[in-house]
Amino acid sequence: MSIRIKDDNRIPDMLEILRELQRTEIHIGIFGKNDSHLLMIANVNEYGATIRPRNAKRLAIPLNKQARGKSPRSFDDLWPLRTNDGSLYLVRNKGSSRLEFMYWLATEVHIPERAFIRGGFDANVKQFGKMAERLFGTVLTGQNSMAVFWDTLGEYIVGQIRRYMTSLRDPPNSAITAGAKGRSNPLINTGRLRDAITFRVVKK
Repeated sequence: MSIRIKDDNRIPDMLEILRELQRTEIHIGIFGKNDSHLLMIANVNEYGATIRPRNAKRLAIPLNKQARGKSPRSFDDLWPLRTNDGSLYLVRNKGSSRLEFMYWLATEVHIPERAFIRGGFDANVKQFGKMAERLFGTVLTGQNSMAVFWDTLGEYIVGQIRRYMTSLRDPPNSAITAGAKGRSNPLINTGRLRDAITFRVVKK
């Protein structure tokens, strides 16, 4: 009679799982050097900034869809208008007695802090913890690998932060910016910034 003994000891596997958990991190954000302009926009909105012109006296801020993405030099019918409060604009005639405001000529623009990454994490940190616990349980029981754990958790966190960013309304756009964008959400224009939020699994 032969006796076959099956070793179900998973302690070595468990120790390796715990070691990987300790030496691995998930980084959430907008990464890469290929689009420095997008990274600049992300940083400005996340932390706030005051923007001043470098090679001119004033910044030309578009005030409507026709001006957005274009230089004032693209129009040959603009003329300066100073209002009673001292603000300077580039306008053009629209009809016999109407003006169309095309650009605000600002000496500086203050962009308030809209921490969509940090705010999105703080608002959902409990849900992230619960998701991590549930996923880690499937790893301990052998249902999933650590690779699946990290990828699933990363995608979940990114999804929640994108939702937070989409619903963000405070602090609101200025009336000038809202009019130019045609949207109330201060962070959503084309959706490109939101779609760029991703995650990385990093070994410490």
